[in-house]
Amino acid sequence: MVMTKRWTTLVVFGLVLVPLLAAWQTPVAAAQEAPDKIRLDYAYYNPSSLVLRRFAWLEEDLAADGVEVEWVLSAGSNKANEYLRSEAIDFGSTAGSAALLARANGSPIQTVYIYSKPEWAALVVLKDSPITEVAQLKGKKIAATKGTDPYFFLLRSLAAVGLSGSDVEVVNLQHADGRVALERGQVDAWAGLDPHMAQTELEQGSRLLYRNIDFNTYGFLNARTEFLEDHAAYVPRVLAAYERARQWILDHPDEAAQILAEEAKITLEVAKRELVERTVLTTSPVPGEEHAAVLREVIPIFKAENQVSPDADVEAALAGLFAPQFIQAVVSAAATPTP
Repeated sequence: MVMTKRWTTLVVFGLVLVPLLAAWQTPVAAAQEAPDKIRLDYAYYNPSSLVLRRFAWLEEDLAADGVEVEWVLSAGSNKANEYLRSEAIDFGSTAGSAALLARANGSPIQTVYIYSKPEWAALVVLKDSPITEVAQLKGKKIAATKGTDPYFFLLRSLAAVGLSGSDVEVVNLQHADGRVALERGQVDAWAGLDPHMAQTELEQGSRLLYRNIDFNTYGFLNARTEFLEDHAAYVPRVLAAYERARQWILDHPDEAAQILAEEAKITLEVAKRELVERTVLTTSPVPGEEHAAVLREVIPIFKAENQVSPDADVEAALAGLFAPQFIQAVVSAAATPTP
């Protein structure tokens, strides 16, 4: 799928960003105690975070308030959730499934922004593997990072052919290590994640055994609920900067791919496979029913595979997961003509 520039309302976003941020700086922000620091993750599966970190737009906006910005690398949704739970970051990038799982298991987070609709997960085998369909994975070793979209992609793919997680041997490895294990022949298949998946495709000739974009659960930016409560005035400013980064990528796809290549230490060809071919940034950034509908499809897998505690109420967790009001304010202000 190719990234396009369909969001015409964001074409003028850069023109209204400066007055928009100024409006949030006073007097609303002054009425609330400013945080000493805002801590965000950046991730190779979240291109907007890489652009935002590279250009330091958020640092520029918050400097007048004396608020520092700290960036922490997340190697996967599981790591982002760990950092959010331990209060090492205030905003973290995960897949939708990982966000719901974390909240259902007691992590006090809410989703404030949708940063992409990616096809970042698929099942991968070596180019000369005899495996040609998902049903043949029964009894095989499969690398996957538990608690992430590729892991749940694997479980849903197995369920679609009448298998379950107990029918395979899941080798729990971080995404990059899973790619290495596949290439070394230590596992039969890998539940892959971009850019590592694109890298093994293009450099090693690995095959995507099974693809299904509907099993990918969007890119969610989540925030600690305590931060949302204590520093609500600063949340739209973070998201306005995110929107600026997203629009910049839409306007400069080649330059954005170069940034991804440099940050992830991958080739430009690999970066373009992830960012241009398999990432859609023109979806609405406001978390809502379309995203909830995708997550409802994952809930049966959570329960069948014992991914949540016995007393967890996953439906209630989903009902309280989204906090769309912050990005709704940003989008509304950007769409309002300036006098």
